[in-house]
Amino acid sequence: MVRAYVAIITGTGASEDAAAAVRDLSGVTLAHVVSGDFDIVAEIEGETVRDLQRIVTGGIHEVEGVGTTRTYVQLD
Repeated sequence: MVRAYVAIITGTGASEDAAAAVRDLSGVTLAHVVSGDFDIVAEIEGETVRDLQRIVTGGIHEVEGVGTTRTYVQLD
């Protein structure tokens, strides 16, 4: 199993709804609204790194209100 953390920047006022939509996506294990440089941090998992790519590009990026993302693959 491969895991990663996705830091998400949303549009103004979109964090709560976007986090709820991200939580409902297949492959997302959790998503929280946070303070700081990003608005949401999500944990995702899949069988391969390619699966993680599909979750981000075909799932998270399609959520209304989601702007820029940064993905950090877990190494340990």
